[in-house]
Formats: sequence, structure tokens, C-alpha cells
Amino acid sequence: MKLLLIEDEQAQRLLLKRILEKEGYIISEAKDGKTGIDLFTNEDFDLVLLDQRLPDMNGLEVIEKIKAINPIIPIIIITAYASVQDAVKAMKIGAFHYLNKPVEPDELILTIQKALESLNLKRENEELKRVLKIKYQSDKIIYKSEKMEKVMSLVYRAAQSDASVLITGESGTGKELIAGAIHNLSKRKERNFVITHLAALPETLIEAELFGYERGAFTGAERRRIGKFEFASGGTIFLDEIGELPQAVQVKLLRVLQEKKITHLGSNDEIPVDIRIICATNKNIEDEVKNGRFRDDLYYRLNVIRIHIPPLRERKEDIPPLVDNFIKNYAQRENKKIQGITDDAMRVITKYNFPGNIRELENIIERAIVFSRGDVITVDDLPDYLGVQKRYNLAGGKLNETIERIEREMIASALVKHNNNQTRAAEELGISERVLRYKMKKYKIKGE
Repeated sequence: MKLLLIEDEQAQRLLLKRILEKEGYIISEAKDGKTGIDLFTNEDFDLVLLDQRLPDMNGLEVIEKIKAINPIIPIIIITAYASVQDAVKAMKIGAFHYLNKPVEPDELILTIQKALESLNLKRENEELKRVLKIKYQSDKIIYKSEKMEKVMSLVYRAAQSDASVLITGESGTGKELIAGAIHNLSKRKERNFVITHLAALPETLIEAELFGYERGAFTGAERRRIGKFEFASGGTIFLDEIGELPQAVQVKLLRVLQEKKITHLGSNDEIPVDIRIICATNKNIEDEVKNGRFRDDLYYRLNVIRIHIPPLRERKEDIPPLVDNFIKNYAQRENKKIQGITDDAMRVITKYNFPGNIRELENIIERAIVFSRGDVITVDDLPDYLGVQKRYNLAGGKLNETIERIEREMIASALVKHNNNQTRAAEELGISERVLRYKMKKYKIKGE
């Protein structure tokens, strides 16, 4: 690892250089800010150690110039003139840490190790974003938070393996996207990525859907059909909501993992399959195992690589870039020239806890795009349940038009709040489902 040391005091420079070279680091020295910036411009470094006070410029200026060249490089400030204000300013513009002179060697080495770990994580994520952008031709996985950087680092490592992956997280956190990213970064990327939503299948059909069947295997089986495992052979199968898998099918899935073979319903012939299995659940799978609803031997087979996606409320730094992305996508789809969102509207959104996670945020922005009459999303475009105070412009409008506009907003808000569950939305609005469907059609409100 190559470090740049910018320090005007020769004795201090030699001392730090001796300590760091003893640890195996390659050190380049600079006695002032300009020399340091010139070196950084012309050579590749992994970390910068920077004195706060230099003869030709302030350390904060040096940070800004270095960060303009390489935004992810870690910079550690070392100074005898530390103040809380200086530390806060330095951290705000991108310094990794702030150390006081005289520097304790152990503290310095530990801080450098942590900074380089952070750099490696950022580099992995930059490469991952680059590869995913090429593969998807868009940035489908949007994040800024350190928590998601760690998730994506696991994604990158999981993709290099062929081991089973268990993805956990609340509904709407993006488990399917993560599974797709693992597949698209893996050696299986040119083969099928087969998605199966187990919760959407009747329990009686899950086995037939996964394993396939022969003609006459059961009532209605009029012809032979291959299952999802066979279709995914050579590629990856994603089993969403694995906790919904019936006990009888759990036994058969265990056999697939152990022997790499399947058998059609209505047949005894074994068919070899070469698949990578990725599963996801929003349940506490350990509780399911403890209560006997999920086989422990299958759990251990599936839980080789574990990736947990934190809920949106625990990584609110990701909300602004997600909002920007959804505005761009839905404004284009709706053919509207909406450029962004007001600060007030963004504050309302970021204060909300999002029990429905990214899926709920996407619904809110889609709805706001549909209702917005200007070139930016305002508080008035957001649903009432976010706790916003609407400022309806009643002056100069016809009574029936104003009533219809408010009614339309109330219906759309109720649908977003209840994740497009029309029964619950109708109950909240105090109308029948039939009336709700009529009004949805009237106002051209989409629902699932």
C-alpha cells in the first residue's frame, strides 16, 4: 500500500515515515500542500496523511483539491492545533479521521488499517456499480449508505462462489434485485435466472411448479411439463419467500441440494440439474426452524452465505438518490417535465419510516408524478398519511372539480398506504370495493 505524507516539519515527517515503513507501507513525502497535490496528481496512492497547518495553504484546501481528483481516497489529518471546529470541517469535506500530535504509533496504525478497509469496500462497490451498470444498462440498485455498501460487498463476494445464498429482509427492501445482481456477476450470468414467488403459488401447486410433472400425474395434467429447477439448469433459481415452502417439498429441495437431481411428479426417472439456489425470506427463519415449521438440515444447506438487507428507515441516506431515480424514471414514463423535488417535500419523505420500504417509496413518487402540475414535486403532491399539511388552492375553481381532485387524492393515498390492497383501502375510505373500483376507473388510478 502506498501512502502520501504531507508534513512541513522534517523531524515529524521522518518519525512518521519510520513508523509506517516498519509496517510495510511505501511512503512518498511532501513538505507543503502544493508539492503534495502535485505528487497526488501524478501518482497513485491508497491513503493521505496530512498536516492541518502547512506553510503555503490550509489543510482544508488540500483536502478539497485531493478529493476533487479522487473522491474515495481516505485522508487522515494530523495536527498539533486541533479544535472541534477544525475536526468537524475536515470530516464534512471528506477527511476520514483526525489525530492529535504527538501521535501514538498504535493509534495511527489502527486508524490507517480502518481507513484502508473502508477504501477497499468503496473500491469494491465502485467496481460493482460499474459492472452492474454495464449489465443492466441502468442503475437499478441505488444506494449511498455505508450499510448498503457492506451489503453490496457481500453481493460481489457471493457472486464469485457457487454456494447457496439466503437473503433476509423486510418486504420491499429489494431482495429480488440483490439476487439478480449476484446472478449477473457470477459465472452463470449467460444462463437462465429463474424467479419463483412461492407465496403467490397455492400450496398444492408448488411441487409441480418446481419439479415439473408427467402427463396424467394429477387431475388436469394433460401434458408433460418441465419445472423451474429443470428450466434453471446451468443458471440460477431464486426462491422468494422460502419460509412458505411446505414440509413435504422441503424434503425434496434438500435432495436437490445434496444430489443435484430432480424427479417429475408421476415419474421415477431422475433428471440431473446444475443450479445455483438463492433464497429470500421476510420471516425470522431461525424462529421457523425452532418452531418446527422449517427443517433445520435444509436451513443449514441454504444458509451458506447470508445477506441481510436493512430496512429503508435504517439507511435514510439512500432516500434522496432513490427519489431522484424514481422521479427520472416515472417523469419519463408519464411524459412530464418534472425536474426534481422541493426541500420541504424531501424533508417530509425522509422523516417517514417506510414500513413498505423501497416499494412504498416508489409508489409514493409514482403517485406524486401523476398528480404534480408543476416542474417539481411539492408537499401538495404527497399522500396525506405522510403527515403533510396540504394547501389546496380552492380559489377560482369549480366546486365539482375541486371535490373530484380531493377525492382522487384520497383514493390514491389510501391505495398507496395499503400497498394497493383494495379491500383495506375501501374500508378506510368508508366505501364499498365496487364503488372504489368504479372511482379508480373514473380517475384512471392504477391498482394491482
